[in-house]
Amino acid sequence: MRFSYAESMTSPAYYAPLARAAEDSGYDAMVVPDSICFPERSDSVYPFNPDGTRDFLEDKPFLEPFSLIPALGAITERLRFITFVLKLPVRDPVLVAKQATSVAVLTGDRLVLGVGSSPWREDYEVLGVPWERRGRRMDEELEVIRGLSGGGYFSFSGEIFRIPNIKICPVPGKPVPILIGGHGDAALRRAARAGDGWLHGGGDPAQLPGLLARLAEFRRQEGTADRPFEVHVISTDAYSVDGVRRLEDQGVTDVIVGFRWPYQTGQDTEPLADKIAHLRRFSDAVIAKVRG
Repeated sequence: MRFSYAESMTSPAYYAPLARAAEDSGYDAMVVPDSICFPERSDSVYPFNPDGTRDFLEDKPFLEPFSLIPALGAITERLRFITFVLKLPVRDPVLVAKQATSVAVLTGDRLVLGVGSSPWREDYEVLGVPWERRGRRMDEELEVIRGLSGGGYFSFSGEIFRIPNIKICPVPGKPVPILIGGHGDAALRRAARAGDGWLHGGGDPAQLPGLLARLAEFRRQEGTADRPFEVHVISTDAYSVDGVRRLEDQGVTDVIVGFRWPYQTGQDTEPLADKIAHLRRFSDAVIAKVRG
């Protein structure tokens, strides 16, 4: 089992010391969120907040992932960085391929590209991208990113994107892992078919076993059940040794842990020293014992 540390919507000055502390304490990865803008008016519903509102996001600091990760990579040596999740369909795939490969090179292949389709219709509107056919758009973007990230010339002709024969340089020494986020059947099937893994977004804990079962079934249907596949989840079971063992038995490879409720409105007032104490306490109580 691997352990990812989650902290977001906090002071930008905290990220560097938190990343160093997480690496020193034995965590394997740090998840980095993505948020583009906060509209003054919105009718969208956030699927993972219990009340569906997005009020908790207003005035919260979000750093752009491809800017933050290289800075954290420069002060760490082992920690992986997972975009959790990059809103892919609102972005241009050639630009994402360039950004992802550059970050992977700068961090020594420590980028994990977690992607999903934004639940905010407003993200699409403000960036001039159609909300309709976003699933097809995302499928084509995944093909483009993989094609360009492999090195050499690559062209693409799809229903949405047409890209002439181009290449980008540099590219990393090994493929950037791409994880797919989302709880719907379309997202789960996309992860099974085209992803190197799946990212769970939290929500109702009672739904996790069903999500894992559907994911496993889609992998069987897609003929990908035997290939390496990462399964990252948010679960209260991750906070005890016995719980981690239960998750392992369900096929989970990575757990994501954080130490404060992310959906409260208003600024994060927890001191940096307390955050570091929380992550170290978990490492002593769970990570060290799981690894024996």
